[in-house]
Amino acid sequence: MSGESHETIPQLELESVIGFNGRVPTGLNVHPDGEHLVYPLGCTIIIQALRNRKQEFLHGHTNNVSYVTVSRSGQYIASGQVTFMGFKADIIIWDYSKREIHARLTLHKAKVESLAFSPNDLYLVSLGGQDDGSVVVWNVAKGEAVCGSPASAPSAGNCLTVKFSNNNDAVFITAGNSTLRVWDLDLPNRKIHPTECQTGQLKRIVTCLEVSDDDSFFFCGTSSGDILTVNLKTKLLNSCAPQKKKFSLGVTALKTLKTGDMLVGSGDGVVSLCKGTPFNAIKKVQLVGGVTSISLRGQGHQFFTGSDAAQIYRFNYTDFKEELVGTCHNEAVHDISFPFGTSELFATCSKNDIRVWHTDTCKELLRITVPNMTCHAVEFMQDGKSIISAWNDGKIRVFTPESGKLIYAINNAHSMGVTAIAATSDCKKIISGGGEGQVRVWEIGKGFQRLIEAMKEHKSSVSCIKVKRNNTECVTASSDGTCIIWDLVRFVRNHMVLSNTLFRCVCYHTEEFQIITSGSDRKIGYWEVFDGSPIRELEGSLSGSINGMDISPDGTHFVTGGDDKLVKVWGYNEGEVTHVGIGHSGSITRIKVCPNARSIISISADGAILRWKYPLS
Repeated sequence: MSGESHETIPQLELESVIGFNGRVPTGLNVHPDGEHLVYPLGCTIIIQALRNRKQEFLHGHTNNVSYVTVSRSGQYIASGQVTFMGFKADIIIWDYSKREIHARLTLHKAKVESLAFSPNDLYLVSLGGQDDGSVVVWNVAKGEAVCGSPASAPSAGNCLTVKFSNNNDAVFITAGNSTLRVWDLDLPNRKIHPTECQTGQLKRIVTCLEVSDDDSFFFCGTSSGDILTVNLKTKLLNSCAPQKKKFSLGVTALKTLKTGDMLVGSGDGVVSLCKGTPFNAIKKVQLVGGVTSISLRGQGHQFFTGSDAAQIYRFNYTDFKEELVGTCHNEAVHDISFPFGTSELFATCSKNDIRVWHTDTCKELLRITVPNMTCHAVEFMQDGKSIISAWNDGKIRVFTPESGKLIYAINNAHSMGVTAIAATSDCKKIISGGGEGQVRVWEIGKGFQRLIEAMKEHKSSVSCIKVKRNNTECVTASSDGTCIIWDLVRFVRNHMVLSNTLFRCVCYHTEEFQIITSGSDRKIGYWEVFDGSPIRELEGSLSGSINGMDISPDGTHFVTGGDDKLVKVWGYNEGEVTHVGIGHSGSITRIKVCPNARSIISISADGAILRWKYPLS
C-alpha cells in the first residue's frame, strides 16, 4: 500500500499552525499591504492575516528556511534555505498575489545567509553562507543571475548581511566579520564593483544594516553592542556610538523611523527607541528572548518584533508598550495530551516548559516553566484536577491545570530520567517509565505518594505507556524491541511482544482486545492482547521511523506520523491509507485525534503544532 504515490490519496486539510522560527534574522516581516505577517517555520513560509489570523502556506523549500524578505512594493517575497554540505541551497522568489513560485534560483552552496530586494523590485541580491562566500545579483523579472563576486576580501571574515540603498537600484552594501563594502552594479558590463569602507582601527562584526531614507548614511549594528554610522557617498566612518552604555549581547535588529529616530533590538531582548546619533535610548521595553526582527506596519505607527524564544510582539509607537500576539515552542515538542472527554484544550511539552493551548484559536492559555529541564511526557488526570509530567531530571511533577502551580513532585522516580507516564482512570495510581527500563507504579493520595511496585523487564528506555480502561492491565513499549502487557493487580508480566525494532508507540484498540505498535522499523504491528500473538503487519512508511500513533474514538481508523514528516490516516480493518497530510518540516514526534473526532493534532521536532481537519467526521 505505502508504495502508492501520495498524489492518488486525498490530502488532509490543514486548519492552523502554531509555530514561528524566531532564530531566522529579520524573519518576521509585515507585508507592505499592512494586513499580513510573513514569517518562516521550518521549510514553510506562513502568511498570516492580522485581522482574523487566517493562515496561508508557501511550500517549496527542501530544508529549513534561513532568510525571508519582502520587496518594497509587496509584489514579491524572497526566501533562502540551508542544505547539506556539498549541495546547492535554493532561493525562491514567490509571487505574493498568486501565492506561488515566481522563480527558483540555484547557485549558492550549503546556505543562503541574507537577501535584499532593490527599491524598485528590479534586482535581488543574495549572500551565500560561510561555505559559499559569494554575493550574487539576480534579475527578478527574468529569474536569472546578472553577476556575482566573492563577498569579502580574502583577508577579511565572512559576510553576514546585505542591504540595498533606498533610492538607487544599482547600489548595495554587504557587511560581516571585519568586512564592510559598498557595491556598484555595472549593468552593461555585468559586473559589480566593491568599495571598502574605511573604519580605521575599529574591528567589528556587523550583524544588521539599515540605510537612512535619503541614502546619505547607513547604520551597522554590531555584535559588540554599538552602532557604526557610515557616510554612503564618501564611504567613511562617521561615528561609533554609544560609547558608554552599549546594547547588551549585541545589536541584532535595526529600523529607522520617518521621524529620524531609530528602533534598536538587542540580544538580551530589549527593544529601545533611540534619538539622534549618540543612540541614547529614550524608551526601553524588555521582551522574552533575544530580538531577531523588527518590522514596521505602514509608516511605523505600529511595529512588530520577533524574538528567538519564538514570541511575536506588537507595539504601538505612541505608548511604546508591547503586546504578545503570538507564541509557540522554540524547541522540539515531545508530547501532547487532551483532557478526558474534551477537545477544547490540549497540553504540549518541550524543553523548559509545558504549555496549554486553546484548540480553536491556537492561543496559549498557560505556561508552566521549569528552567533547563526537558519534559518528555505529559498527561491530564481523568478528573481534570491535575497535569502529570515526566522530566529528564528523574522527577515526576504534578501541576494544577488552571494556575500551573506545582502540587507535588516525586523526586528520583527513575535513575535515568522519566521518559513515559500514564495514570489510571480512578486517579489513584500513576505508572511511569524510565530511561533505565523500569516501569514503576505509584499510589497517589491526599498528601502522599508511595511507590507500590517497580517492574524490571525492559532493558532500555520506556517510550510509551497505555492503561486499560478498567485499570487491571497496561502495555508499555520500549526501545529494547519489546512491548510488555502488565497485570496491574499482581504486578507481573502477562505477555511480551518481541520485534526487531525500537518501539516508539503503542495503542489499545477502542474495544481493548488488540494493540497496535510501531517504531523504527517503519512497520505497524497488530497484536492479540489475550496471548500477545501477532495478527498482521503493515508497511507504515517508506522512510524514517514512526514516532506517533493514535486510534480514533470509534476505533475504525488510526493516525500515524514520523520521520517522513507525513500525517497518515489509516482504516483499522482495511489497513490502507485513506488520507495524507503534508505540511510538517520536522520529524513528527507525537500525534493525537481529539476526543470529539473533529481534528488531528500533530507535533514535531522543529517546535511546530499543526491542526488538521479530521476527514471522517
